[in-house]
Amino acid sequence: MKIKTLQRVAASAAALAIASLLMLPTAVRADDAAAQLYKTKCAGCHGPDGKGETTMGKALKLRDLASADVQKQSDADLTTLISAGKNKMPASGKSLSADQIKGLVGYVRSLAKK
Repeated sequence: MKIKTLQRVAASAAALAIASLLMLPTAVRADDAAAQLYKTKCAGCHGPDGKGETTMGKALKLRDLASADVQKQSDADLTTLISAGKNKMPASGKSLSADQIKGLVGYVRSLAKK
């Protein structure tokens, strides 16, 4: 009798833990995905911290993504910039989904808070 009760409690605890893992970190997983996408698609020029202090970033005179000048742009403006590109920045609208671009916009916003 005690063993069956312990098994039920253990099964309930495991189910609760799995449910918590699936529900709680949805935003965290999205943030991690955006950070990884930034590292693969953007950091080569903009740098890991968004300051543009890479060889390519310096050559292109990129602005610091955390700067007020960049951060004052609307989400729609940043979405268009990422999607359509600008000057030497390639367009990513065909290679990235709308959700991925939205994630990158959120990631750029988070750089101002670091």
